[in-house]
Amino acid sequence: MAMFEPIPSIDIIGGQCVRLTKGDYATKTIYPQDPISFAVQVERLGFKRIHIVDLDGAKSSHVVNLDILKQVTSKTKLLVDFGGGIKSDEDIQAVFDNGARWATIGSIAVKKPDIFERWITQYGADHIILGADVKNERICINGWKEESPVDLFDFIGHYINKGIEQILCTDISKDGMLQGTALPLYTKILSAYPQCHLIASGGVSCLDDLKDLDRAGVPAAVFGKAIYEGHISLSDVAASFNLT
Repeated sequence: MAMFEPIPSIDIIGGQCVRLTKGDYATKTIYPQDPISFAVQVERLGFKRIHIVDLDGAKSSHVVNLDILKQVTSKTKLLVDFGGGIKSDEDIQAVFDNGARWATIGSIAVKKPDIFERWITQYGADHIILGADVKNERICINGWKEESPVDLFDFIGHYINKGIEQILCTDISKDGMLQGTALPLYTKILSAYPQCHLIASGGVSCLDDLKDLDRAGVPAAVFGKAIYEGHISLSDVAASFNLT
């Protein structure tokens, strides 16, 4: 069985590490960690991958924080998956030009599937992560501000058929709440699509949450706020999952 992969996350507004609650920009908390030094620490502890969310990009519908991506990829060997605001050919090209290994894309996959499917062909399905941001099993788009009529399971199934393997699924009701993950939802997704590489996102509050996901067979999880708020230490996670 493949090893569970815990993936630290950096959410960025104005070049700073921030977290929102349930995607609401009015709930923004700014943390003192510098994104670049945080990424360096992540690498030093043995993590191989980091998740970067350009919240400025998500809000303004084009990628904004390319400079931070560039610094992370030039100062570390971390594999970066980068999301937020990837809406055009220029955006996705810039993300890869600045060193990202994967582009995480959600809204375009809902609203302009022809463009998304062209990107899958152009860049390879192994470089695209499907962002499935969900509320009541419906996909939400545009920085989670808009609930679409698209069913989560239909959405995942459609793109698995197009070659997508990695699905980053965020249960918006859990995000930033530090009250545990949407484990029943993830179990349901994996029973429907056991072949997908599911990345859980939202609600991780402690080390046990990560261990529970691992035990349930979820391959990976993104976590951020729990680190910044001091609920989880990166070194404990690294030790628990034998990263060091």
